[in-house]
Amino acid sequence: MLEEQFLDSARHDRQSFKSGVAELDEYLHRFAVQQSKKGISVVRVLIDTEMPKTILGYYSLSAAQIDVVQMDERTQQKLPRYPVPCFRLGRLAVHSSHRGLGLGKLLLGCAVERCLEAKKHVAAYALVVDAKGDDAQSFYKHYGLASCRDNPMTMYLSLVT
Repeated sequence: MLEEQFLDSARHDRQSFKSGVAELDEYLHRFAVQQSKKGISVVRVLIDTEMPKTILGYYSLSAAQIDVVQMDERTQQKLPRYPVPCFRLGRLAVHSSHRGLGLGKLLLGCAVERCLEAKKHVAAYALVVDAKGDDAQSFYKHYGLASCRDNPMTMYLSLVT
């Protein structure tokens, strides 16, 4: 059974995780635990309960803001003219041996669900993500994220229902 958990360096084998994207792998191997401890980001991993040490995928979330002028015109009309509070999906990666199984979609869904739950306690308008390449940009676009005006690799998804 698949389960989402907080990253725990004592329980999860970070070093064997390989997504095929060096930047995403290095983050999990070297920085994720430190940033979690320092309150910079929260890192959650997806595991199979039958192999609880093996990380199938992960994502990180943190607080963020985005300048309203980066959003589409319709959204701009609804929002104040100052930076809008958001959540940032800093990293999302799936182990290369588990690609094509829908785990990226599952992780994105988990991240959105976490944001919607947090939004009940701390206001945030959108989930912002920095796509790490054209494939990632296509992935996020497929799930409804829009590109920012000045940087199409920075994308956002409104959390307003």
